[in-house]
Amino acid sequence: MIDIRPPIKATNMKKHHALQHLLKRLQKQPKTLAPFVSLLLILIVTALITPGFLEIKFVNGHLYGSLIDILHRGTPTALVALGMAVVIGTRGIDLSVGAVIAISGAVTAVLTVNTDWPVWIVIACALGSGLVCGLWNGLLVSIFNIQPIVATLILMVAGRGIAQMITEGQIVTFHSTVLNAIGNEFFLAFPIRVWIALGMIILTIVVMRKTSLGLFIEAVGANVRASRLVGIEARLLVLSAYMFSGFCAALSGIIIAADIRGADANNAGLWLELDAILAVVLAGASLAGGRIYLGLTIIGVLIIQTLTTAILTSGLPVQYNLVVKATIILAVLLIQSPTTRQWLSKRFQSKRRQNPKKGHNSTSSQNHGRADQ
Repeated sequence: MIDIRPPIKATNMKKHHALQHLLKRLQKQPKTLAPFVSLLLILIVTALITPGFLEIKFVNGHLYGSLIDILHRGTPTALVALGMAVVIGTRGIDLSVGAVIAISGAVTAVLTVNTDWPVWIVIACALGSGLVCGLWNGLLVSIFNIQPIVATLILMVAGRGIAQMITEGQIVTFHSTVLNAIGNEFFLAFPIRVWIALGMIILTIVVMRKTSLGLFIEAVGANVRASRLVGIEARLLVLSAYMFSGFCAALSGIIIAADIRGADANNAGLWLELDAILAVVLAGASLAGGRIYLGLTIIGVLIIQTLTTAILTSGLPVQYNLVVKATIILAVLLIQSPTTRQWLSKRFQSKRRQNPKKGHNSTSSQNHGRADQ
């Protein structure tokens, strides 16, 4: 008898080995690869569902497309997440960033409308308001030892009221050539706001990774008592972290106000603090403090903004947007979970043990058939 069963396909074996290799890489470098893999999968699925999603057009020296829109709309979240990552590195959290955005936008709009000050002074005052808010949070946390979630919750509640007091409860609109350029114009084919965010990201990474400041901040988050014993001024570092978060939130508020050419104290930056925290968690950072991943935090922001853009372009009814977004993010977190990776690894290892046996049986049957001939 001749065995006519087809041998194991080489393509299936290659796919199996490729998946197994990816799982091994994820086990060795889970925090590095998992966010990239998640973003890639979301882009691929969205491109299959929405034709032309990955298409980029070059018109009048500007780049247009869904991918550019993701960068454009994700800029405020990226800036806020940058400051949030530094705060979380100190074992803290900043729930007030959305309110700081509202305050900064209100200061920008009111000063632009009611004064003849140069635009750079207006921007400086708006950034200064963010620094003052960060100083307030930092004092409550570092000096008065109030829990970060409680200390920042105070400004989160009161901040929008302060913004409404600045705008007198109105939506203040303005016109400024410079602010309009920051919010909507392009430079070297990309939106100006993207270049601003890129500059802040590079500057923050250089400071956090090429100077001792980043090491000190992570040391404070990992163990406050031990850092004090070696001479690190933990209170000053915590204070600086919250001021930096306030500065990033204020810069984001200026961009949002420039985008809509006005200040909306009720809706500007609403719930943006949750997206920022989620981006840091997607990057693999622990809310217990210590090691932070600034580059991966930006990947987390891109994941969130890609989901938002994909849901909007898919034509899904608005009332389902948040539920679908939360479900997909839960799936992403499960993919990045160590438990999930271990389970998948065991599954592929068990299949690998079975495949050689099948291949051996197939080969022996073929040899037996040739002998019978």
